[in-house]
Amino acid sequence: MKVCLVVDDSRVVRKVARKILEELHFACTEAEDGKQAMESCAHKMPDAILLDWNMPVMNGIEFLRRLRKMSGGDLPKVVFCTTENDLAHIQEALSAGANEYIMKPFDSDIIQTKFQQVGLL
Repeated sequence: MKVCLVVDDSRVVRKVARKILEELHFACTEAEDGKQAMESCAHKMPDAILLDWNMPVMNGIEFLRRLRKMSGGDLPKVVFCTTENDLAHIQEALSAGANEYIMKPFDSDIIQTKFQQVGLL
C-alpha cells in the first residue's frame, strides 16, 4: 500500500484529506508543519506528500526545498494543496520541485485526478 504524508496545520483539512486518500487505498501519516514533515520523511520516506503552503514553524515551500535535497527526497510525488493561487506561487512551487498544484477547497475528484496525473493511481 502506498503511503501519503498529509502536511497541513489545519486538523480539519488533514482529516478530510485522510478520508479521501484512504478511499483511494493510501495509508496516511500526518504532520502539522514542515518541521514535523521533515522528521517524518527522515524516519520513512512516503510515496506521496499532500502539502500546504502557509504553516507555522516551517512553511511548505521551505519544507519542499529541504526535502528535495535529502537522500531519497527526490522520490515522493509532491502535490501542493493551498489557497495561494496566483501564477507566481504556482511557478515557485513547481520550480522548487512540486509535481502538481491544487487549490483549496478540494474534493475527492480533484485529488484523484491530480494523483493520476503524477502516476500515483
